[in-house]
Amino acid sequence: MTRHVDVVVAGGGQAGLAAGYHLRRQGIHFTILDAEPAPGGAWQHMWDSLHLFSPADHSSLPGRLMPTQPGETYPDTGHVVDYLTDYEKRYDLPVQHGTRVDAVHRDGDRLLVETDSGPWRARAVISATGTWSRPFVPAVPGSGDFTGRQTHTVNYRRPGDFAGQRVLVVGGGNSGAQIAADLALDDHVETTWVTRRPPRLLPDDIDGRVLFDVATARRRALGFARAGGPPSRPRRRPQRHRRGRLARGRRRRPACPCRSRRRTPAGPPDVPPAHRHRRPVGRR
Repeated sequence: MTRHVDVVVAGGGQAGLAAGYHLRRQGIHFTILDAEPAPGGAWQHMWDSLHLFSPADHSSLPGRLMPTQPGETYPDTGHVVDYLTDYEKRYDLPVQHGTRVDAVHRDGDRLLVETDSGPWRARAVISATGTWSRPFVPAVPGSGDFTGRQTHTVNYRRPGDFAGQRVLVVGGGNSGAQIAADLALDDHVETTWVTRRPPRLLPDDIDGRVLFDVATARRRALGFARAGGPPSRPRRRPQRHRRGRLARGRRRRPACPCRSRRRTPAGPPDVPPAHRHRRPVGRR
């Protein structure tokens, strides 16, 4: 039996839940199809030491602030899973867990969504599946002749799984850097990290808050440039106090401390290697 909705959201991780929040506010009939049997998206499968790159108050989904985790500036994966689980229940989002989307086809003026539990028809489909369930494994010459263990980020959990072994970590992205750091901190693993180009490292005091502020300022600057400069504010006429004196205007609130911190430009600064971090921080 084919079920009908206005919108199908494929994926029930943070992107799918955020889409569902806004669809619910607009009064649109929708469903969220998620292959995972439980809430939390890909965060249920991350490695043990992974923490968010930003504090909780900079990692929230629309409508609900992420609570802080006691004793942790940067929440761990378990805290993120708990937050996503609570978010799904709080807004009573129609998530169909354990339902995998196999294909989407045009069907007249609608879209036909094929799943392992039956078809759906919708006016629109939002893809929020991410890439965790479909990891990219590059073809490396000679990899077929290598008799050792070859694995991908999605299968990494902890350094103890490689105790007494020599490990080569390939890749200079966030995951490669964090896993290399995690392994390098374990005295029972001999770790080598290789990248195509010199890695760009940031000092320890640069986290998601600073990068968010920089990105926001850049976005505003680009918007001003397209509009021909920052919008001019209309001059406010002073209001008369009832006793005839000019009323004082309210003081502007002080800027958030994180906005006044000194920015360190991205680049290869003279800092120790990334494996200094006890807990490599992860993506937002």
